[in-house]
Amino acid sequence: MIEDGPVVRVGEPGPRAVHLLFSQPTKPFGDDLVLDFLVKARGQWVSVETLVRTWDGDGLDSFLSSLAEDFRGWEGARAWRSLEHDLTVSAEHRPGGYVHLTWGIHDRPPSEEWHFETTTVHAAGEEMRNLAAAVHAFLTSASE
Repeated sequence: MIEDGPVVRVGEPGPRAVHLLFSQPTKPFGDDLVLDFLVKARGQWVSVETLVRTWDGDGLDSFLSSLAEDFRGWEGARAWRSLEHDLTVSAEHRPGGYVHLTWGIHDRPPSEEWHFETTTVHAAGEEMRNLAAAVHAFLTSASE
């Protein structure tokens, strides 16, 4: 599948792995701060997608950047969610210098009939910085 425009892939595609694809960032109301994008989870046994509505990205890039800056670790889980809770992220720092990101994709309100979660694993530090930079470029691409 070929996507037009900016795309961010999270996780490794493979026969058993689930990866995420962020695509189609749009400003549905012109110069308004509302930013929508499509998020898809794909794998051998799953194929889900939803439209995510944010208020100028809701700081997803800043959230990921803060995880990268704290590469030495933190206690407990840190969480982020989109404006309408259609995308959530929970981050935990694990021994060995890895960050586990649990991505929640939720059906849009008002139905909210389904919910899907998958976890991706990233090396703390540089790999997280690269992810934060890719998400930042993705989120700001709709404004250009």
